[in-house]
Amino acid sequence: MLSKRIIPCLDVRDGKTTKGIKFKDNVDIGDPVAMARFYYEEGADELVFYDITASSEHRPIMIDVVRRVAEEIFIPFSVGGGIRSVDDMREVLLAGAEKVSVNSAAVKNPGLINEGAKAFGNQCIVLGMDVKKVEKSAKISSGYEIVIQGGRTYMGIDALWWAKEAENLGAGEICLNSIDADGTQEGYELNLTRMISEAVGIPVIASGGAGHPEHLYQVLKIGKADAALIASMTHYGTYKMREIKEYLNKRDIQIRMTW
Repeated sequence: MLSKRIIPCLDVRDGKTTKGIKFKDNVDIGDPVAMARFYYEEGADELVFYDITASSEHRPIMIDVVRRVAEEIFIPFSVGGGIRSVDDMREVLLAGAEKVSVNSAAVKNPGLINEGAKAFGNQCIVLGMDVKKVEKSAKISSGYEIVIQGGRTYMGIDALWWAKEAENLGAGEICLNSIDADGTQEGYELNLTRMISEAVGIPVIASGGAGHPEHLYQVLKIGKADAALIASMTHYGTYKMREIKEYLNKRDIQIRMTW
């Protein structure tokens, strides 16, 4: 059995790490380069970097920040935000990332997933899914809808269908962001996570809602996620990476211990 992964997430806006609640009211909290180094030294398994306004502002990703982060860490590093083409992917990978995360652009142009997988391998292509719980309908039969451009635009696409479609197109991993749980620190969206995890054969990273180590246990065990994204609970110093991993290890979750 593969070890479960704990992955800090750096949402970056205007060159600063920022944090909001349900994709709103973001507050700047630090320098992404320094925070990346801190998490690397703390024992994070991977790191995720999102340029959260690149898509909505129709601009390229902040490649200089990506490059500076990559120079400070020696763990897998996934980068997303404003990636619209294979050339954009190549630039991010050459800047030091191991994976690229596509979200809004892939919804608009699903062929981008296939093109990226062919160019760089499935393992490099992460599908970022921003998902909102809605009323079930003929169109959204799972009750979960895909939303793009940082939570601004509802697409009328069923999240369960999109996850399976993205796997067929060549995505090697899914990062599943619950807009409803984001920043609340009240726990992950377990129903959504389990539904997607059981429907696909690629790793699923749960994102949104972590506030206590118990929440990670729940999403890795009950939600069947392969990894858990964290932000608020460690960004503000409430918990250290070590105590999160020790808690999970004591609960018989297979986790990589680095000390």
